[in-house]
Amino acid sequence: MMKKNQKIRLAGLERKKAQAGYLFIAPFIIGFLLFMVKPLFQALYMSFCDVQLGPGSFETIWIGLENYRFSFRVDPEYTRLLGEEFLRMFVYSIAIIVFSFFVSLILNQEFKGRALVRAVFFLPVILSSGVMLGLESNNALISELQTMVEDTTKGVSITDALQTILRTTGVGVRAYETVFEVIDNIYDVALASGMQIIIFLSGLQTIPRSMYEAADIEGSTAWESLWKITFPSISGLFLVNWVYTVVDFCMRSDNGVIDKIQDIMINKLKYGPSSAMAWAYFVLVAAYVALSSFLISRRVYHYD
Repeated sequence: MMKKNQKIRLAGLERKKAQAGYLFIAPFIIGFLLFMVKPLFQALYMSFCDVQLGPGSFETIWIGLENYRFSFRVDPEYTRLLGEEFLRMFVYSIAIIVFSFFVSLILNQEFKGRALVRAVFFLPVILSSGVMLGLESNNALISELQTMVEDTTKGVSITDALQTILRTTGVGVRAYETVFEVIDNIYDVALASGMQIIIFLSGLQTIPRSMYEAADIEGSTAWESLWKITFPSISGLFLVNWVYTVVDFCMRSDNGVIDKIQDIMINKLKYGPSSAMAWAYFVLVAAYVALSSFLISRRVYHYD
């Protein structure tokens, strides 16, 4: 009887949590249904049509898969940009996840000024939103600081020197070029890691200290505790951060595929091909997220 009452109370608590969650996302769902569903279906329909613009109106003529054939078979850049962006997405997503995880481990430690340091690492979330993103991307002060640093170093770059050494030895040219590209763009990695750091940090703070104390008593090292306690306890957050990072990367302002779609739509006024490119990109990204999420979820530790 006691166990039955306990199960009923737990079910009621879970129901209340679910209701709070639905209330929290209700504004987004309502806004999506009111303002996004119709344009999405219009764009999908236009991807199968030849859109002819007229004075104050436009006409759609059904042409089937011709726009998709143009995107993948005729356009000389679209498929190449897809390959480049998906490769860059994979590399940068891993770099962002690794960077944010280890930064969250550091911020979870006890030290003076921890609140200030956490606020500094959360600034990228603010800088990456709305008007602040435009200010940051066109910030003359940042450009001047970058020029000043380059002038003071007199053109000396450690990464350039290492690249020269490895290039002369012929060791993994493509692999190390990718790694050094990420290192050279560490500012972008840090800028895109703010939300992931917060998510990892919230998960780390839910791990009971008694688990680490018990591991210390048993003679476990910090490295063993990391793999045996920390990783399993927050493994689900790796999946959350991975999906967030991939989706966020697809919406970046320096995305070559997005630039291509905007050029076709705005400059060349080809709404049919641009819609086809956009929907093809959306479907490929959704498939990539689904496949990678499935593979990651197989390694997620689930509590009983």
